[in-house]
Amino acid sequence: MKNLKTLLLIAVFTLGVAGVANAQKIGHIDYQRVVDNMPETRALGVTLEKIGKTYQDDIEGMKKKLEEKYQKYTAEQATQTPENNKKRAEEVQVDRARLEQAQQAAYQEMQAKQNEGIAPIVKKAEKAIEEVAAAKGILYVFDAKSLIVKKGEDLYEAVKVKLGLLKDKPLPQQGQ
Repeated sequence: MKNLKTLLLIAVFTLGVAGVANAQKIGHIDYQRVVDNMPETRALGVTLEKIGKTYQDDIEGMKKKLEEKYQKYTAEQATQTPENNKKRAEEVQVDRARLEQAQQAAYQEMQAKQNEGIAPIVKKAEKAIEEVAAAKGILYVFDAKSLIVKKGEDLYEAVKVKLGLLKDKPLPQQGQ
């Protein structure tokens, strides 16, 4: 009977310690920092910047042509017939509509390319975080930006090594 009480006490103590150990298997990571510092994200940013510059140049060219046409038509307005002025005004409106459509299409295409490019990056980051957490025996990983108290293990350095992350970009200086 005494041995049974001792075994029962040892079992309760062991289960209690295991419960406390499991409760402490949490970690945190600045998820956005991981994604931002992945080489693939930086490469995607450069690619999107180049595409955006091309769109911007095209749209600026369209704006310049529209402005030149508008100024020409305005200067010649007094020498034209009312029917011709009406046609010209409609032509300028059509060109403005094309410009707006081009701007909208460029914006939508940039969004689509960003979403398409970021999806595999996010998947890779999540997989690395899961693997690091599994290797460390961590059951729950929280985003560090949403935590008020951060007493769990920070997984950033381990994920940084696993993914070969780049250095943090310097923050823009305030007041310049």
